Amino acid sequence: MPVNRNALIRYRTIDQCLQNHFKKWTLDDLIEACGDAIYEYQGIDTGVSRRTIQADLEMMRSNKLGYEAPIVVVDKKYYTYSDKNYSITNSPLNQQDMQVLSEVSSLLKQFKGFNHFTDLNEMVSKLEDKIYSQKTQSTPVIDFEKNDNLKGLEWIEVIRKAIVARKTICITYQSFKAREASTFCFSGYLLKEYRNRWFVLGMQHKRNAHIMNLALDRIQAIEEHDEKYRENRTLDLATYYNDCIGVTKSPGQRDCEVIFWIDAANAPYVITKPLHHTQKLLSEDETGKIFSIRVILNFELERELLGFGSKMRVLGPRILVKQLKQQLTKTLENYNRDSITTPQLP
Repeated sequence: MPVNRNALIRYRTIDQCLQNHFKKWTLDDLIEACGDAIYEYQGIDTGVSRRTIQADLEMMRSNKLGYEAPIVVVDKKYYTYSDKNYSITNSPLNQQDMQVLSEVSSLLKQFKGFNHFTDLNEMVSKLEDKIYSQKTQSTPVIDFEKNDNLKGLEWIEVIRKAIVARKTICITYQSFKAREASTFCFSGYLLKEYRNRWFVLGMQHKRNAHIMNLALDRIQAIEEHDEKYRENRTLDLATYYNDCIGVTKSPGQRDCEVIFWIDAANAPYVITKPLHHTQKLLSEDETGKIFSIRVILNFELERELLGFGSKMRVLGPRILVKQLKQQLTKTLENYNRDSITTPQLP
């Protein structure tokens, strides 16, 4: 059964809405969300009729597109999924989906090799592998890094739209250290991924407004807010993270030269996969090699360096060496403690 592009946009939008269980979705809410999505992607502002969305809901419930979405109505008013883990994105791809993906893959392959589109190479490989495995019903031949239990991915598109439209959002957020969640207005500037976790850089709206970095997996709810969006007038977002490993950084924080030795057996791994794009080889002998990188000091840097264990020794700066010694001392203390109860192993 042929499905036009606007219908696919509506299905996807309805799916994203119903996955957000922190908000109660009326039919009018779904109509408004679909209208906004079509305007954003297609530039069409003709509105979406009530009958269209009702027909979309019935189509998603049916097996005509392979969705069989468990859409239910609560209190005779609010739409939701009875299965909180359901999403149409988990449904098998139908023939039309495969045709669309093949067309997209063919289009993207035309740009492979161009310097400005080097990031597309991995995307095209993922897409072609997905198409191959679906068509042949075989095991994928590329196993990309992923985390199926990763939380917070549902907020990526919500935040991206707010950034593009320069709209303030109201975020309910609870960090790992906080005893309870707090709600505040926020102007987002940049979405950032690091080791399969997503973060958003932006400004919290308070009297002492400041730049902050939020982990998407700690967000509990997001809503649009009428408060005026606060423009970024201080940060160069294209280079903000250039002197950083990870995402932990404060505006104005200065980088420094980090010097480390790594043994000869493991030096090739650091050469083929540098810790940072500023990495330089300073010296070498039969025992190992000495490198330098120029980065800010943060938690992610410490974790990266400590991950090499006895294979690496950090030589400077002194403050970093001191912090790493403290961490290693605590590690040894944990291994020497007898008070920790070890679970019974099979």
